[in-house]
Amino acid sequence: MGNKSCYVCGKTVLTKDEIGLTKKLIDKKSSVFFCVYCLAEQLEVTKEELLAKIEEFKEEGCTLFR
Repeated sequence: MGNKSCYVCGKTVLTKDEIGLTKKLIDKKSSVFFCVYCLAEQLEVTKEELLAKIEEFKEEGCTLFR
């Protein structure tokens, strides 16, 4: 996935799920990415809620989570 890092905390190894979640919830064309912890803070939800959404999107067959 290239050298993508978290825009907020600088985590340098983002998972494909973290990149997909940023694209799904922020902007599909985003060039700025967030780790799950920082994205949860930005969206004012819990990390667990975001992890559940990832699983939901996978079950729906969303191509961002393959």
